Amino acid sequence: MSATEKLQIGIFICPGCYIPDVVGVYTVFSTVPNCDIHFIWQDKDIVVGFPNFPMQPTTTFAECPQNLDVLCIGATPGDLPDEALKFLMGQGSQAKYLIGICGGSLMLAALGLLKGYRATASFYVVDDLSKFGVIPVKGGEVVIDRNRITAGAVSGSFDAGLIVLAKLCGEDAAKEAELAIEYAPHPPFGTGSPKLAGAELTQKVTQKYEPALNEFRKAAQKTFEWLVAIET
Repeated sequence: MSATEKLQIGIFICPGCYIPDVVGVYTVFSTVPNCDIHFIWQDKDIVVGFPNFPMQPTTTFAECPQNLDVLCIGATPGDLPDEALKFLMGQGSQAKYLIGICGGSLMLAALGLLKGYRATASFYVVDDLSKFGVIPVKGGEVVIDRNRITAGAVSGSFDAGLIVLAKLCGEDAAKEAELAIEYAPHPPFGTGSPKLAGAELTQKVTQKYEPALNEFRKAAQKTFEWLVAIET
């Protein structure tokens, strides 16, 4: 990338999206001087993400630059309009790097953008990836397969952002960003994965969020059916 060329970073948001999944990618690239970060939705009205997090889109689908350097999507529940699905398919197939975090990986899989790729997602839904021709990887915080970068929730967003920044701008830039944001997590309770938490706590938390997880699965299945319909 030349000194005058700006990176174009697209972060997909919509009503009900899980905001923590995309915060890490935003935070990493906010340290890069020559960088335009676009929060993308169909209009610029405030959207309320989950949990109760209002966000202001900055760029509409029509305004979004073509051939983004990065397109990132986090967990996305509910029914997305056709315009949003077409945008994700088009930009996702053209972006230099495609990042799926948590349930965002499931949506990319349903759109056929991870077919034949190794990928991961939140431990809740990683097994569902195989329904869409993806090779699921369990227990990995970040999975890199060509230009597709997938990760589990929240902290995976920071990891994926740093990895992609290194690919675009070099390791020195990524090291500077990691220090600038003081990214050196030390979880106070050590229960941040099923392996660490153990079976009892994992089952308890999974049951607690099962209704929301089923909504993610329904949305992905409906998206896949939409894809099949437009391809036939």
